[in-house]
Amino acid sequence: MSFPFWQENLIDPFTKLNKPGFCCQSVSRARNFMTQQTSPNTASTNPGLTQHSELLSTPTLDSLAYWKAGAKELKSFRGHTQEIWSVAFSPDGLSLASGGNDRFIRIWDIETGRLLRSLRGHTQVVREVKYSPDGQMVASASEDRTIRLWNPQTGETLRLLFTRYDHAVCSISFSPDGLMLARAGQNKDIKIWEVTTGTELMTLLGKDQYDHNWSVCTAFSPDGIHLVAGTDIGKIKLYEVLPSGEEKIVHNGHWRDEADDEATENRGFYVDDQGGFQKPMEYWIGALTFTPDGGTMISGSRDCTIKFWDMPTLEERRTLKGHSEWVRNLLVAQDGQVLISASDDGTVKMWDIQTGRQFRTLKSHKGPIRGIALSSDGKYLATAGNDRIITLWEGGE
Repeated sequence: MSFPFWQENLIDPFTKLNKPGFCCQSVSRARNFMTQQTSPNTASTNPGLTQHSELLSTPTLDSLAYWKAGAKELKSFRGHTQEIWSVAFSPDGLSLASGGNDRFIRIWDIETGRLLRSLRGHTQVVREVKYSPDGQMVASASEDRTIRLWNPQTGETLRLLFTRYDHAVCSISFSPDGLMLARAGQNKDIKIWEVTTGTELMTLLGKDQYDHNWSVCTAFSPDGIHLVAGTDIGKIKLYEVLPSGEEKIVHNGHWRDEADDEATENRGFYVDDQGGFQKPMEYWIGALTFTPDGGTMISGSRDCTIKFWDMPTLEERRTLKGHSEWVRNLLVAQDGQVLISASDDGTVKMWDIQTGRQFRTLKSHKGPIRGIALSSDGKYLATAGNDRIITLWEGGE
């Protein structure tokens, strides 16, 4: 078992207030790292990345026609003892990872539905699980303030990622090439690590030194150049990961001024355990994703809406309404035709991305649905939620 070293150049959060932006030393390290990865002598030495590139280049089915034709339940996976937060398919489509309130990451065989192994190590709720693009690792984010990288074949912990000032981790994102991992959670900053060594490459911070809102979810653009972050008050931030590590745009996103809010009296509040103050959470960003061409970013929020944004300007293009509760998760089919959303209203909805029209609603769970995942060939959808059940769906007639 190997663990990353404590970073000597960690910046105290109070120091960061006087130096908004990013850690220059970290960005310099990241530039050097990326230069090494893209040099002629090393560009083709990672067989996992080569296999992943070949996987992405394979033809895909017509997802719109496939899921419009039908959707049927194939099987259910039972084993979690508490609510499930996240599910993820392996790139080869043979396995499924899941995590939730029972603190376990569970690996399932798709064909048989059999539980292959349970990964134990987190001491609090597991908020998200992700397979690396080459399928060699599973990453898990937890409210215990850590990220773990696992070998899904053996269940061994490969890396433990954390910094001394971290709070609960809500979201993790692999860069498209699998070389970097970003985390967001109950912190104002975003950390990015090198996956293979556990080295902290970069700390992304906003330019507004008085902005203490949490960056609660992230997503890399398909080309890996940009990263978007959603905040707990509904704002969306766009960062250029490399070469600058700078915050480029801050957009109000789903946030609205209270003066324009017709339901101010119904807004939810939470108490920040660090400062004792209250913040509205009505517009909390639940999910971010991109279309495969990178031209559109899509966000879902506690305000029950889904919004489409042009990249890289973050100009709002469209708002989808259909859910009656918090939009918790979003994904886009590999051919870019279908958007799938999951909500606390207990439904999964499918949308035609071109027209914005909803064409299918799936409802089999009791209670909120937090996790959704689509197999790489687009033929199978996994859904999971508070009823502790994972359901596998198949499209077509």
